[in-house]
Amino acid sequence: MALTDTKIRNAKHGAKPIKLFDERGLFLLLQPSGGKLWRLKYRILGKEKKLSLGIYPDVTLKVARQRRDEARTLLANGTDPATVKLDQEKAARALAANTFKVVADEYIEKSALEGRAAVTIKKTRWLLSLMETDLGYRPISEITPADLLATLQKVEAKGHLETARRMRSLAGRIFRYGVATSRATADPSALIRGALVAPKVKHHSALIEPQAVGELLRAIDGYAGQPLTCLALKLTPHLFVRPGELRRAEWSEFDLQKAIWTIPAEKMKMRNPHVVPLSGQVLELLESAKAISAGQRYVFSSLYPGNRPMSENTINAALRRLGYTGKEMTAHGFRSTASTLLNESGKFNPDAIERALAHKEGNATRAAYHRGQHWKERVEMAQWWSDHLDTLRDGATIIPFAVKS
Repeated sequence: MALTDTKIRNAKHGAKPIKLFDERGLFLLLQPSGGKLWRLKYRILGKEKKLSLGIYPDVTLKVARQRRDEARTLLANGTDPATVKLDQEKAARALAANTFKVVADEYIEKSALEGRAAVTIKKTRWLLSLMETDLGYRPISEITPADLLATLQKVEAKGHLETARRMRSLAGRIFRYGVATSRATADPSALIRGALVAPKVKHHSALIEPQAVGELLRAIDGYAGQPLTCLALKLTPHLFVRPGELRRAEWSEFDLQKAIWTIPAEKMKMRNPHVVPLSGQVLELLESAKAISAGQRYVFSSLYPGNRPMSENTINAALRRLGYTGKEMTAHGFRSTASTLLNESGKFNPDAIERALAHKEGNATRAAYHRGQHWKERVEMAQWWSDHLDTLRDGATIIPFAVKS
């Protein structure tokens, strides 16, 4: 006699498993532990087998019968439903292992092994986190250009145009890695190129008028703050490296006898090591820093607890304390100051200036040729620049510089 919902609800469990039969091989197995399991008994190639169809009441009597009929249709066509179910489970597990987040995590780990800076990896993970809710747990091969665009437009709608652009770029690298590892078939980010609002190019604020630069240098000389912050602030105009490169400088990278600082590739934006010649003024400032942090890893260590570099906002915060707004001057802006005034001086080859700034040469052949060029000129330029800064600083009567409130 066929089962009914009432009979199933009223069925009593026993000390041993009990089978309640329906029709055409379907039965409900009552477990001593209290579970009610749907099973289908069938024969294929002369062998009796059983197929699990789910758990009651999650799978109702009606649904269990539908699954039975689907399985019997496969049997009628000579296919073992257990094999089909196993293949489906394998496919589901494969999809779960090939989600956007899984592939993205692999890509980021690969980037870290290739020497990407820790700060770069941190920013990459942050960008990924903005996509995880919508895309993270979806199979990467199923994500369409429309799916990706919708996710990016949520960020764009908040006014974060540059963030949305960076997210699209990262997504593209992840999809291409997925294609290379046979888990994706295309890069949907390529098809939405131009669909986002292009952010306006924002240049780092910088002073480029000699008189204004001199005023800034006098202000820096009058800065009253933590000793290492004072020294980092004084060094920044002379070295014109990127702020992150200076704040993460380690004593092991310096050869003060040879007056050079070798920045390893993993700390450089362009992923190439960069050697910086040190002027006499820079060496004096480093000797002062050495008296404070010589026993620590970083030249400019964080005060709390002292085994990390200073905060990325330290120099900009110091400039704000001196009264310079973000629209007037930034730590990164010292690079523009140096580039502008060095080029305007007419004393140095523009290629030497570009090498000093660690800018990437667009032409690969030219880049290879110029990799080892201009060192002597760069050494001369480093000293001339420090002397020139001293001239600008001392070019007017020094007046005590009051910090703006």
